[in-house]
Amino acid sequence: RNLAILAILGDLKMSEIIMLTNTRLSFPQLVEARAYQEGQAKKFSADLILDPAGEDWKKVMHSVMQSAQEKWGDNAQAVLQMCQADRKLRAFGNGAEKVDKKTFKPYEGYEGAVYVSANNANPPQMIESNGKSVDPTNTMAYQALARKMYGGCYVNAAIKFWIQDNKYGRGIRCELIALQFAKDGTPFGDAAPDASNLFGAVAAPAGGATPAGMAFPAFMS
Repeated sequence: RNLAILAILGDLKMSEIIMLTNTRLSFPQLVEARAYQEGQAKKFSADLILDPAGEDWKKVMHSVMQSAQEKWGDNAQAVLQMCQADRKLRAFGNGAEKVDKKTFKPYEGYEGAVYVSANNANPPQMIESNGKSVDPTNTMAYQALARKMYGGCYVNAAIKFWIQDNKYGRGIRCELIALQFAKDGTPFGDAAPDASNLFGAVAAPAGGATPAGMAFPAFMS
């Protein structure tokens, strides 16, 4: 299945793409792009929560180190240390950094984990369970699959790290290339309140005059 996803992404070099398998999704912004601060460009985004001892995290760190070495050479270690000191300069980190401002504790699912924050100015590819990509111009089909991916579910994800080195500074960013729903998980956050016990059955309408004063035809009574 992962090879099928990579084949769909043929315009990009496979060596640039990292496949994450059965990773937990958090803070998905996939139906429509959003700017989190005034003046920022709107983007589609999501966090991917990983096991710090897992193979996917090893792939992430290998890609980060390799990209930094290729860009900054002998200065790579110094720049990485600078990024490590400021999480705004990197698209990955320790889950303990993601603190809920209301509880002052790590967000649900982040404690003891690591994460990657990925985004894209364009809609990321949505991959169906059969490995086929949904046409993003088919808005209804695309959004139906995007809405299936909630915070707490598990996905397969294709991401690509890239190096920022421009007038805005240096950093390590991550592009969200594609997502595929893998399986359900316990949703993050409080469950929606269940008010079904407050309702009874709706009585069937009695025969007789309609609101306009006309009698129902016999076959409708």
